[in-house]
Amino acid sequence: MGVSSKIHTKSSEPATSPGAASSSSASLGPTQPAASGALQIGGRAPAIRSGDFDLGKLRGKRVVIFFYPKSDTPGCTKEACEFRDASKQFAKANAEIVGISPDKSEAQQKFAAKYTLPFTFVPDPDHSIAEAYGVWKEKSMYGRKYMGIERSTFVIGADGKVEKIFSKVKPEGHAAQVLEALAGQ
Repeated sequence: MGVSSKIHTKSSEPATSPGAASSSSASLGPTQPAASGALQIGGRAPAIRSGDFDLGKLRGKRVVIFFYPKSDTPGCTKEACEFRDASKQFAKANAEIVGISPDKSEAQQKFAAKYTLPFTFVPDPDHSIAEAYGVWKEKSMYGRKYMGIERSTFVIGADGKVEKIFSKVKPEGHAAQVLEALAGQ
């Protein structure tokens, strides 16, 4: 049996065909923190509504939201494949995995198909979700400064509150770290 990934687009209508995307932004709801505010453990997670994805509909389950910079790049592939390889263990822990990147839906869909990634992806090309979670940051490479995703993961509890924050994540071994945190909660 093949595994399919769910790609959610940033429109008020669910995607009707694979790779369908819209340029409108996701709704973050009234729980969006101020731009300078940082999420805190125990605080309410910002709402995410994008296409047919609604974080609020996952109430009662724990949600692992991993923010990654770009689909189908070495580090992001390593991280996503580790989550894929541990997906049954996450399911046993009653945790849903959600990947968010600034990629368009089409890029996420190709990435998911290429590596048989069985979890939900939410495109964030206008980085509004990343900003709400405080992971859209200034970065530097070879002396050039630019804005981008700081690889981070959030564990959202069944009650919608932030249980754990992993910042500046190293891809290798990260899924195991998150599973360990789920087991310890």
